[in-house]
Amino acid sequence: MKHSYLRGLIGVVLVASFPLALHSQVKVDAALKAYEVKSGVSGNLNSVGSDTLNNLMALWVEGFNKKYPNTKIQVEGKGSATAPPALSSGTAQLAPMSRKMKGEEAAPFAAKFGYEPTDIAVAIDALAIFVNKNNPLQEISIEEADAIFSKTRIRGASEISTWGQLKLKADFANASISMYGRNSASGTYGFFKEFALNKGDFKDTVKEQPGSSSVIQGVENDRFAIGYSGIGYITSGVKALKLSQSGRWNGEAFPPAYANTLNGKYPLSRFLYIYINKSPKAPLDPLVKEFITYVLSKEGQEIVVKDGYYPLPASIADREIKKISSK
Repeated sequence: MKHSYLRGLIGVVLVASFPLALHSQVKVDAALKAYEVKSGVSGNLNSVGSDTLNNLMALWVEGFNKKYPNTKIQVEGKGSATAPPALSSGTAQLAPMSRKMKGEEAAPFAAKFGYEPTDIAVAIDALAIFVNKNNPLQEISIEEADAIFSKTRIRGASEISTWGQLKLKADFANASISMYGRNSASGTYGFFKEFALNKGDFKDTVKEQPGSSSVIQGVENDRFAIGYSGIGYITSGVKALKLSQSGRWNGEAFPPAYANTLNGKYPLSRFLYIYINKSPKAPLDPLVKEFITYVLSKEGQEIVVKDGYYPLPASIADREIKKISSK
């Protein structure tokens, strides 16, 4: 489905067993497999890509290194757009992305190796729209978000530039909306542009930030601000708005909670990925295989929860494991 990124991918995964809450109450699927340490694992890897996944990659690396002291994994997170060329050139063996790789990004890799890069879904994210904790607004529609952030407003709503246009009162009524977002190298920027703005153009007045934490910091420090970022970056200084979309679920607004990412009710749900170089005719590099196996294990997915994102159901983790197990 066009605007529900996970719908059809998770399908009929049971969501009744997951509490309708943000990440503080999320538990990993009990059916996830425990990680088993292998002998003789050593070597070096480089990871280049998503800033959204930067903290998560660092935590995975920390846990992996405790099991394999003779490994070293360097992590660099400057945006998802940096991942494809790094994977294609061989300067990175792990290429984290917070969106799917575009055809034109994968083309140089395919031309060089004769096959496509392999995408591994490693976590679930709700791309949230945040306001300052003291902002009285509780919910917003995708159409209103488009009217705030986009100069093309493809979704059809009139431009929104003040908080009063969202029916806020008192000192908010005439206050201009201060917008924070990511730069164009970011997968979060690309995802929000495609699925919130319907591929429209951002306003020139959006304050583009080099990282997700900078977006959150901007919203924390500006009571009239609004910004978008992965749910894993939420702090006590900001509030994630409930989000609705016309024509879906009777226009009801839903919070960016785990259950709502699985059942398709939250419109801006997405997988987070690590892309790898997996030849269809040869086994995967053992160190890459073990790292991905660790990420998709129960322990790896517990780290996902620790970092504030949402874990994969066992059925999805099993599906992803098969991508690195087959020759």
